[in-house]
Amino acid sequence: MSDWIPIQKNARQIAREKAKARALRRTQWWQNLLNKGICHYCGEKFPAAELTMDHIVPLARGGKSTRGNIVPACKLCNNRKQYLTPVEQLLQQTPNDSPQKPATEPDTDT
Repeated sequence: MSDWIPIQKNARQIAREKAKARALRRTQWWQNLLNKGICHYCGEKFPAAELTMDHIVPLARGGKSTRGNIVPACKLCNNRKQYLTPVEQLLQQTPNDSPQKPATEPDTDT
């Protein structure tokens, strides 16, 4: 996927952020999220073993390994998301068709 906003990818920075994510996996904060068993994206409940750690803004797109950017996600949602940013996810959900016409036309006889 090509970046629609130019991002300078830094392999060393990504490696540092991955190390931070590994450290966060060992925290009580992350264990509590896993024990709740709720996927951030679909809201379904899963066993902790079926949830993955997902960066809302992916590391490859400039995201950080912080509590505000890391969420539990089921494998299906995580695979669907790939390296998309939240804005790109919303744009994928928006139809590219022309705006829909109203179901009923306004009464112009008045």
